[in-house]
Amino acid sequence: MGAILPLAFLVMLALKVPIAFALGLTGLFALFLGGYNPIFVARQIFSGVNSFALMAIPFFILGGQLMNEGKITEKLVAFADALVGRLKGGLGHINVIASILFAGISGAAASDVAALGSMLIPAMVKKGYSRAYAAAITVASSIIGPTIPPSIPMIIYGAIMNVSIAGLFAAGIVPGVSMGLMMMLINRIISGRRGYETSSEDVGKPSLGTRFDIFSKSIKHGFLALIMPVIIIGGILGGVFTPTEAAAVATVYALFVGVFIFRTLKPRIIWKCIQDAVAMTGMAMFIVATGRIISWYLSIERVPDAVARIILDITTTDWIFLLITAIFLLMVGMFMDLTASIIILAPILTPVAMHLGIDPFRFGITFILSLNIGLGTPPVGAMLFIASSVAKEKIENIVVEILPFYLAQLATLILVIFIPEITKFVPRILGLS
Repeated sequence: MGAILPLAFLVMLALKVPIAFALGLTGLFALFLGGYNPIFVARQIFSGVNSFALMAIPFFILGGQLMNEGKITEKLVAFADALVGRLKGGLGHINVIASILFAGISGAAASDVAALGSMLIPAMVKKGYSRAYAAAITVASSIIGPTIPPSIPMIIYGAIMNVSIAGLFAAGIVPGVSMGLMMMLINRIISGRRGYETSSEDVGKPSLGTRFDIFSKSIKHGFLALIMPVIIIGGILGGVFTPTEAAAVATVYALFVGVFIFRTLKPRIIWKCIQDAVAMTGMAMFIVATGRIISWYLSIERVPDAVARIILDITTTDWIFLLITAIFLLMVGMFMDLTASIIILAPILTPVAMHLGIDPFRFGITFILSLNIGLGTPPVGAMLFIASSVAKEKIENIVVEILPFYLAQLATLILVIFIPEITKFVPRILGLS
């Protein structure tokens, strides 16, 4: 039985069966072979989505859509331009900074690539960057999105494993910012070697007064856009809102700003945003629902206990286990959907981590970050396909250019594994651990 189920799942994926149906059919097959009552299928599907925490997902998606369609995201890009636009490789830096800021809105890498990529990739190409490089840094920086709060993968992981979502959000701040800074350093080196110029017109170094004027205008125009990440992150980490409540409040705020202040959100656009959010939420929640069948089956068959015994026979050292887990998840992320991987593997590996006394936030960030990297890794990396479509560039060319940025992602992962304080510092400061 243990070998049949993974084989059945992989066969269905090879046949291009949608991931949600592949999960559901595999779970149904498992229950049939195990002689369980089919009524458990309906119960587990309902149980999989019957979570208040998961209600945050549609609100974060809708909020991000409203920000994009309401042109509020452009204000974040303008603010990032004022911060780093005059540096060598300025548009590359803007791409990374904008991803960090946008991470505080949508919590999804796909939204990052689609929204920022459509603006920044053409701008970078116009300024002399290669099309493949522009797409590569967009994909690489989008990985920051699900690492810095709010993060949809963190919401799913926390809901499934009963781990504080606010604590996971807090634990992801330092790794996410560290990853962004390393990517900016890599971009600076590459831009210097290739002669990529700044994003602004080359009219000489502006005076201090001119730079201050540019920065103050960007603050003025971007202030309303910057409030939304503050509402979400500050509200959650400050204990004012639950993640679901913060997502709802932020969505209402985005709607208010887009309709009454910027006046860019018309009824037709709002309706389109709702339709897109429903479609994206439906896909995510369907995977969560059908994946619950397998998770429940693995639990009653005591698979996590069996895996724990095998791993504990190999090692009882926390960092070795984390390293093994990270390598395994990096390989899984290359071939498997992120949400499905969390649903199937988190219930198996997390109990082992708890048995070894590993901080739940440290393990959660290691787990999620390892799978996040897979979003930009072939052959299944979804962000590569989105960026390829936006940039009209071959995926293989993007992959070549993204290789240096993988180093920043892997370096961040290594820091999380070997320096526990990176994920424990902020949660402890906020009283979440």
